[in-house]
Amino acid sequence: MQFYSTRDTKRLVSFREAVFRGLAPDGGLFHPASDLDLRSEFLSMTPETTFTEVARTITSALFADELSAQQIDRVITRAFPFRPELSRLTDEIYLLELYHGPSCAFKDYGASYLASVMEEFLAGEDGRAVILTATSGDTGSAVAHAFYGRSNIDVVVLYPSGRVSPLQEKQLTTLGDNIHALEVKGSFDDCQRMVKQAFLDPELSETLRLTSANSINLGRLIPQAFYYVYAFSRLKADVPGELFFCVPSGNFGNLTAGVLAWKWGLPVTGFIAATNANDVVPEYLETGTYSPRSSIRTLSNAMDVGDPSNFERLKTIFSDDVDAMAAMIWGEVVSDEETLETIAHFRVTENVFVDPHTAAGVRAAQRFIANRYPTVGTVITLGTAHPAKFGEVVEEATGMRPDIPERLERVLDLEKKAMPMDNTPGALKEFLLDTFRD
Repeated sequence: MQFYSTRDTKRLVSFREAVFRGLAPDGGLFHPASDLDLRSEFLSMTPETTFTEVARTITSALFADELSAQQIDRVITRAFPFRPELSRLTDEIYLLELYHGPSCAFKDYGASYLASVMEEFLAGEDGRAVILTATSGDTGSAVAHAFYGRSNIDVVVLYPSGRVSPLQEKQLTTLGDNIHALEVKGSFDDCQRMVKQAFLDPELSETLRLTSANSINLGRLIPQAFYYVYAFSRLKADVPGELFFCVPSGNFGNLTAGVLAWKWGLPVTGFIAATNANDVVPEYLETGTYSPRSSIRTLSNAMDVGDPSNFERLKTIFSDDVDAMAAMIWGEVVSDEETLETIAHFRVTENVFVDPHTAAGVRAAQRFIANRYPTVGTVITLGTAHPAKFGEVVEEATGMRPDIPERLERVLDLEKKAMPMDNTPGALKEFLLDTFRD
């Protein structure tokens, strides 16, 4: 499998180059140059198929020309000592729990896989790679924990000051060592813009081995497709009628990964893109006009993205045809009030806590079933984070806080290690050169 930039389909690169570049030189995103046909493999999977078997099947199909079978086994074994869990919320809605990894968020899957792949590629090499990533919350903590202590790799995480939850901030600022946290005076969009401009800076590109662990990096995006296939394999014998996935969406990497799985042959009818007030993609699906804008602060802060990076990949997949995209993806916008109502409802009716992002997804799934597909078979909603990561919002909705897993609780008393930074590309460039230039 080779890959091209979403802005230049003629120049092909290897998976290794795509991983270490992160962003294409022309500012585009790397994307598979051809489609796989894995439908028969997906249909042969059973409820007994393990998550690592799913990951190994897709990795081998994509990258067997760059990674040996032994290397793939090492990558998968190191990356996934955890797995998703499925639970049933209502007759029509399942929850795909993606928060059983080290940072209790779905981004553990992509970050851990990427770290494992990079470690395999860097084995026996000289020099260091510098991972540069922006976060609206969970990416930073997942990347920090996935790469902590890795040989020959440093991580720089930019996060918007005051716009991540206290627990998220603790997770990404307390590790130290090869993890460098930068507290940016601005929004997530500012952080993302700074990262993109750093990759396009000729001096930085020539001086440092920069790459990204955001979902703009293909090595983090692709493993997110694994759990869509895994969920299908667990439920395919029990799903009557049509199957949909509902995806809480901010930067749209998670949904893009599901669409890739569909392109490779996953038998799914469609996807529901659940957003908060940052609704540029649902608006595009309704009107055909894409109007990026400054992000709006909401209770589901990891979805506060006004110009989602992976929209460019979605446009590539659907050949820039809004009608084709809208035939496969439905947009649902969920307000803060509806998010709080949903959290409270499932605590009372099902004795289940959900975080605000998952709550937005569940509310979107309920509305989709009621208004668009009243005879739908099943909607699998992605549970993106452990509710304890957003204890303040859950308490606001329910009057109580969920229990904190031990792996989260132990960071609360650790010292914050973060450097304040202005929201300018020049400030980031100065930090990178001063810190990492030989």
